Amino acid sequence: MRFDLTDEQRLIVGTVRDFVEKELYPHEDEVERLDEVPADLQKQITEKALAAGLYAPNMPAEIGGGGLDAVGVALAERELGRASYALHSLVARPSNILLACEGRQRDDYLLPTVRGERIDCLAMTEPGSGSDVRSMTTRAVRDGEDYVIDGGKHFISHADVADYVILFAATGSERTSHGEKALITGFLVDLDSPGVTVRRGPACVSNRGYHTCELFFENVRVPAWKRLGEEGQGFELMNTWLGSTRLSVAATCVGRGRRVLELALDWAAQREQFGQPIGRFQGVGFPLADLATELEAAELLTLRAAWKCDQGSMTDSDVAMAKLFASEALGRITDQAVQVFGGLGLMAETRIERYWRDARLERIWDGTSEIQRHIISRALLRPRGA
Repeated sequence: MRFDLTDEQRLIVGTVRDFVEKELYPHEDEVERLDEVPADLQKQITEKALAAGLYAPNMPAEIGGGGLDAVGVALAERELGRASYALHSLVARPSNILLACEGRQRDDYLLPTVRGERIDCLAMTEPGSGSDVRSMTTRAVRDGEDYVIDGGKHFISHADVADYVILFAATGSERTSHGEKALITGFLVDLDSPGVTVRRGPACVSNRGYHTCELFFENVRVPAWKRLGEEGQGFELMNTWLGSTRLSVAATCVGRGRRVLELALDWAAQREQFGQPIGRFQGVGFPLADLATELEAAELLTLRAAWKCDQGSMTDSDVAMAKLFASEALGRITDQAVQVFGGLGLMAETRIERYWRDARLERIWDGTSEIQRHIISRALLRPRGA
């Protein structure tokens, strides 16, 4: 693995960072205040991302995407992660699950999404089914040429602006050593279908303007051709998505961590107490040194996992380590930044409290820290027969 970036990778980093600083940073305060991205701003940023060639960088070039490899995507995610989630999500990275589309699905869902004409969201989580996805109760029952879907999902990101959902539902069950578990199948469901209700979820302290929603399905008929993959094979599809999205979370945390650490360092260098900058006091400077070291380690873990992905050798444990370490490092960085700023760190005008609030979510979504530790420990112990 090379530690220096290629010319192409440096171009990716420079282009994305320039876009973030010019097109996203100026709107962060407005989005935070409104808890909303105004429709005209959303349209403007999406159009500029498309024009700049930054849209769908994770999708293959042959279908109109950016065609970046995993390292390239991680570098782009790192730079996008410096900005507000509600804004950087507009530079869309469609779910890689869509690459499983076949035939008419490609024309109706995959290709329009890559072109920015349609927006996808993904629904797995239910009130009674979070980390244990195979306990989901949303069901899809075959009825002739259709499936009939009933149930509900929650914590579904940006469903309020999406056109369709990649929905996972139980289509049967099987007995396992842990009891009865659902056999899961993926579906492409238009959100304007009869029987589908999208409702804004509870207000969240993290990522204002980027909303989570509740979805309800009541006797929703979905043509069988909209089934994604084989019946009962949805869990495998899910895992392809979780690997890439956890890598994206890790890269996002690294980018946000760099932005916050830079602010904390600037403040520690300029704020004076007792006749000298506070950064000269070991109580301030040493924790910042530790966090800078952690951030470097988080980036190396993230880029190593991405590099292994490109080599075809990335394991679940590789990406779990990156997601776990980067998200927890970001939590420590934002918490220490509040401490460095003192009382001002909790005031909205410094933005530090915003980053602190936003960082808390990263240890929960796309697999909690506990799930990542479970994946890692299982990989360590299984070869030893435990």
